Amino acid sequence: MKRAGCLILAVAPVATAAVFLFGTGGSGSGGSQDDKGPRVSAAPSRGAGASSASERAKEDALVAKLPPGLAAPGKKELAQQIVATAENSTLDWRGQYDYIEDIGDGRGYTAGIIGFTTGTHDLLTLVERYTKSHPDNGLARYLPALREVDGTGSHEGLDPGFPEAWVKEAQKAEFRKAQDAHRDEIYFEPAVRLAKLDGLGTLGQFIYYDAMVLHGPGTGPRGFYGLREAAMAEADTPAEGGKEKAYLDIFLDVRRKAMKYKRPDRDTSRIDTAQRRFLYDGNLDLDTPLVWQMYGETFRVP
Repeated sequence: MKRAGCLILAVAPVATAAVFLFGTGGSGSGGSQDDKGPRVSAAPSRGAGASSASERAKEDALVAKLPPGLAAPGKKELAQQIVATAENSTLDWRGQYDYIEDIGDGRGYTAGIIGFTTGTHDLLTLVERYTKSHPDNGLARYLPALREVDGTGSHEGLDPGFPEAWVKEAQKAEFRKAQDAHRDEIYFEPAVRLAKLDGLGTLGQFIYYDAMVLHGPGTGPRGFYGLREAAMAEADTPAEGGKEKAYLDIFLDVRRKAMKYKRPDRDTSRIDTAQRRFLYDGNLDLDTPLVWQMYGETFRVP
């Protein structure tokens, strides 16, 4: 039995046809710093025919009628700032385009504004797409090595020059735009779209987005879509007639458990002293001024 709510009337389809093809091969369970690594990721369907063009069109029409929510420029900026405090301990997310290091998580190099990694396919896909439009870029020569290390934490073929090449390329406006577009296509837009279909407001859309960033767009038990399915097994979404705060509270419980799965001592302040705080304060519109703690440090947006 679900912990909250009951299925009354779905005011919006909760299935989505969003499918992201990252290449050939198996599927992973998803996660930027957690379980990311999907080769093929798809949003699981909750209804027959949900992946049809007609269903997609209906969903698109519904989303188009809804308020912009997190997609509003000011809210999107705020979202990037909050994520940056979790990923890089700073509000200055634009200062992270040239960021690159191996943080010792077994996923190779972590780089850029959203933590693309050499071991989880999204960095490879970014460089491949960027190279199609900018074939003479300084990262193109590393594509064979990036393909070889994909799915591993290896630096083979990348050292010593790849980090320096990344930093240099990130000084170019074209590559910064490519990072923005890749972030939006893989993480931001699918998360916000699905949150709207689930009947969630701006805070809920951000919670989905942060989960997509951290856990990746995978269907496994610790990928974003797997986490959503687990939460929906316990609570109805607002689109199903459930209470928004109750559903989001359970979704955060599921996320926190997934974060602790391999590392019981892992810091979960991005949930405990940020998202949960916003939720318990009743700030479902993610209004400013906003104050939160991340890893013991206090951040403020006026």
